Amino acid sequence: MIRVAAVGDVHYDRSTRKEMREHFLALRGRADLLLMAGDLTQSGNPEEARALAFDLRDLSVPVVAVLGNHDYHQNREEEIRAELASAGVICLEGESTELRVHSTSVGIAGVTGFGGGFFGACVTEFGEAETKSFAHFGREQADILRRQVRSLDTDYRFALLHYAPVEGTLLGERRELFPFLGCHLLAEAIDEAQIDAVFHGHAHRGSERGETPGGVPVRNVAMMVIRHSYNIYTFEKHAR
Repeated sequence: MIRVAAVGDVHYDRSTRKEMREHFLALRGRADLLLMAGDLTQSGNPEEARALAFDLRDLSVPVVAVLGNHDYHQNREEEIRAELASAGVICLEGESTELRVHSTSVGIAGVTGFGGGFFGACVTEFGEAETKSFAHFGREQADILRRQVRSLDTDYRFALLHYAPVEGTLLGERRELFPFLGCHLLAEAIDEAQIDAVFHGHAHRGSERGETPGGVPVRNVAMMVIRHSYNIYTFEKHAR
């Protein structure tokens, strides 16, 4: 059994240092790891990441994160990653990591992802250069995710994103925004590998639960959706 605490869109700023510290410390004995699904900062300033790093320091569980669009806003994402790394956070971008939890191996493939939309209303690599660039970047992100989930050889395998791979967890958002909140190509990449679940954020007015066409559980853990400092999800199966 593995217990996964997950949250996204904490949007830390300089004034929120210590705001969630006690909640994170309370993970001891309740969860085996903490996943953070992007938008860790409010405006992409490393000082905001430093405030979050203070709250995440010396936890009893490993912390794995991806960045979100807010974290890229000032083009200082490497500084943000460095701040988080100073607190022991594993920050993934087109990478994967493998952890040992008791006698169980856990793999996490992490990528921010991108928009593009879903079947019947998605952007394609056609037309103006700007449109082709938008669509191409979304496809690149899906290809990276595909490679990373395929690379995992662990008892449990999870995908950690910021953007949504399915429409189901966007329900509640204005449909006009769907192309900017996620992309069906991410779900295609996920369904090509047998993984246990996907966690994402970004959709503040979305829904918590969905699944890919292939039946992989998807959880929107944006804090505005789950209305808690994190949710804890339990997965249990025989080791492969």
